[in-house]
Amino acid sequence: MASITLSHPSKKIQASIALTGSKSESNRALILQALSQGLVSVENLSKAADTQTLLHILNTQLGTQKPQHIDVGPAGTAMRFLTALLATQPGEYTLTGSQRMKERPIDILVDALQKLGAHINYLEQDGYPPLLIKGPFEQKETKISIQGNVSSQYISALLLIAPILPKGLCLELEGDLTSKPYLEMTLAMLAQSGIKHSWEGNQICIEQQDFKAGILVVEPDWSAASYWYAIAALAQEASLSMPNLQAYSLQGDSKITELMANFGITSQFKNGELLLTKESKTPERKIFDLKDCPDLAQTLIVCCAALGHEATFTGLETLKIKETNRIKALQTELLKIGVNLIEKNLTYKLDCSKRVLPKKIQIATYEDHRMAMAFAPLALLIDEVEIMEPQVVAKSYPHFWDDLKTAGFEIKM
Repeated sequence: MASITLSHPSKKIQASIALTGSKSESNRALILQALSQGLVSVENLSKAADTQTLLHILNTQLGTQKPQHIDVGPAGTAMRFLTALLATQPGEYTLTGSQRMKERPIDILVDALQKLGAHINYLEQDGYPPLLIKGPFEQKETKISIQGNVSSQYISALLLIAPILPKGLCLELEGDLTSKPYLEMTLAMLAQSGIKHSWEGNQICIEQQDFKAGILVVEPDWSAASYWYAIAALAQEASLSMPNLQAYSLQGDSKITELMANFGITSQFKNGELLLTKESKTPERKIFDLKDCPDLAQTLIVCCAALGHEATFTGLETLKIKETNRIKALQTELLKIGVNLIEKNLTYKLDCSKRVLPKKIQIATYEDHRMAMAFAPLALLIDEVEIMEPQVVAKSYPHFWDDLKTAGFEIKM
């Protein structure tokens, strides 16, 4: 599908939206299920393409005698988690992905695994997939250092395999920690699976230990919920309900409740549902630190730009190595409404002085699901919003366009 065109005649939102399970929780749960050899089971698994890809690989390509060629496509979490997992498994594995995946660095994780004793080689460009992995390995070290400010997925990948390493593992985190809530999610899910840890200062330690039987129930996806907050913020009126989201969540993106309160969006948790309502409010907060929740960046930046709110954003260091260079993609697309995202010394400021809302706009998505979903709410302010390559949303929220129809959006193919 080359494009779809969105519009919303009434500009008013009233709907109940049932979100798919969290991709982040689901992917961790699947690795824990595999490592525990089925002692840990999973409920409410995400329907996201990334999760379904990982599920298929774990069910069909582990523990076989023949060398395996594993292609994760654009699934970044699967690439990181499988790199660590496969190093501990008997067999020979070629691990690859999409062209963009071959441009996303993985050397920090591979270096750490090689120090532990893993047998991993680069097949094309040093520092990048594809990888040749031969497992299992004889553990050489019990304590290694790893950068904390690049991707929390590298750290989570190592922590997930720590309980099955003969000597356990101590990780010393160097520098500031990016996306700390995702690390806390990993440790909490390990704890739910019977695995204990210690975290003192910048050191996290997990001893070799056995998993315990249990069920991991995946909460609905707060990242997906964030787009509905943006929709509420840009609508003339909004009343939304989303079942089963928890006030106290493992997911760092639940911070959207606090961030969007600045735009008059009230969050109430009642009878197992999250209720969103909109009040008229002029945004006041000028600085947003997204270090702990970088996946909210596109949603929040586009929302501020659409409202003409000249905010400053920090904590976006990881955005340049995501599905696309998200900073560059945002800068390019925001210029279509006359808004400039200015980068200076790791801070990013919106200049809305030339903002204009045309009758129609075309948005490129750069093979990035979050670009499509972050810009879709503009249809509440612009008569026609054309989204290129709309199928990219399957990566994390495959029913997004159907849910928009439920909320009164009109979609032309």
